[in-house]
Amino acid sequence: MSTETFADRCVANNARYAETFDKGDAPIPPARKAAVVACMDARMETGRLLGLAEGDAHVIRNAGGVVTEDVLRSLVISQRLLGTQEIVLVQHTECGMLTFRDDDVKDAIEADTGLRPSFALEAFGELEENVRQSIRRIEACPFIPVKDKIRGFVYDVKTGRISEVV
Repeated sequence: MSTETFADRCVANNARYAETFDKGDAPIPPARKAAVVACMDARMETGRLLGLAEGDAHVIRNAGGVVTEDVLRSLVISQRLLGTQEIVLVQHTECGMLTFRDDDVKDAIEADTGLRPSFALEAFGELEENVRQSIRRIEACPFIPVKDKIRGFVYDVKTGRISEVV
């Protein structure tokens, strides 16, 4: 039985990647002047599904693709220091964040550890409304200067297509 770990495979894969790597001189600001906020779900290859190459956009991922304080922090840096002008949000069908309530998970963690998480898990009940709420959070942030090019989408994990949320 192999004792090779996932991290071991990552190191080996990186060695192959580095053999043909040619992006060492790429500028820090993204070429398309865009930032993408997306869910961390392994079924979403964010770059591929949006047609992005390395260096095209900042891609910020978390559970649910929810706009949290930390996402806002990254967007502020992306716009103010690195010149991005557009923000694209991509959440998806069959998201795990639709399957639980924050308090249920917090109760289980507290029962297991004796400590209750102080942070919000940001579970949600309706996908398109959550996309709209995330857009509203960006629009309400006084530190993000460019707000006229924010669009939200839902990625269908069964078809591979995105549809815009209005």
